[in-house]
Amino acid sequence: MNTIKQLEQQLAQPSDALIQEIARLDGDIMLLGIGGKMGPSLARLAINAIKAAGVDKKVIGASRFSDVELKRELEADGVETLSVDLLNEAELQRLPDVKNVLYMAGNKFGTLGNEHFTWAMNAYLPGRVAEKYKESRIVAFSTGNVYPFTPVKQGGAMETSPVGPVGEYGQSCLGRERVFEHFSHKYDIPMAIYRLNYAIDMRYGVLLEIAKSVRAGKPVNVEMGHFNCIWQGDANEIALRALSVCDTPPTVLNVTGPETVSTRWAATMFGERFGVTPQFVGEESDNALLSHSGKVMQLFGYPRVSLVQMIDWIAAWVEQDGPYWNKPTHFQEREGKY
Repeated sequence: MNTIKQLEQQLAQPSDALIQEIARLDGDIMLLGIGGKMGPSLARLAINAIKAAGVDKKVIGASRFSDVELKRELEADGVETLSVDLLNEAELQRLPDVKNVLYMAGNKFGTLGNEHFTWAMNAYLPGRVAEKYKESRIVAFSTGNVYPFTPVKQGGAMETSPVGPVGEYGQSCLGRERVFEHFSHKYDIPMAIYRLNYAIDMRYGVLLEIAKSVRAGKPVNVEMGHFNCIWQGDANEIALRALSVCDTPPTVLNVTGPETVSTRWAATMFGERFGVTPQFVGEESDNALLSHSGKVMQLFGYPRVSLVQMIDWIAAWVEQDGPYWNKPTHFQEREGKY
């Protein structure tokens, strides 16, 4: 892949399993908070799956759409777009009723010093959305940050592991989950809690950050010595297929790749591809923010894009100075301050 167009096309290729599930799914699909990193490619994947399934469904995307060009691009791709401030109650209530809701709205970066807004977005708004869409099924995006750090040798927190978020961002995300869980019980809303870490494509993500540091000769901090990641196209697939496993109480899903990835190993792999010797700073901790994805693998199968394939693609992208988003993951953060 050499261009953004090729990347977007790759991200929007539905699997046979997704096509079959979309064919069986009743109702239209609404993406709340479509304007983030994953929303546009997820919507395009849904559009392509609907076309391949030969069914009549709409994909609706709601966002503030501060990027007017994104709104135009999505409409050209077949997405029905709605400009809305979800924290405005009147605007929220004017949204159409749909059977399937993917809740992607939230706030992470900029939380420090603006904690009140993060809590409003992450813990108050879910209750308003659940009241609005109590007749729907809801896939609620969350994060692996609801877990505490776990020992690397343990293989990551499972869905049944105790939660224990570090910092206010993670705490507010646990608040989001608990609020959705409450309304799932109250109204018998079928839901899935989608705990993601970390989605990757060539324009952003932990692998890109490591690759850029290695190529530039900058030292790679290995204090957060291990991480999980998953190709964004696979993460998008799981989000749509999660509509088929929504339940009451909510089905909890750790959405990430099957590997516990060593930060040092990943840097070394990029060094081999760039012909340089990576530089490191710090020492690996014996724990990290890690999730075990065995349940998701059992339900939906292993990712179509492997870890080594991601490394190869990203190395080639960095070598050709491909465009990227200036949206650091801060995966090295160990105090939960975002």
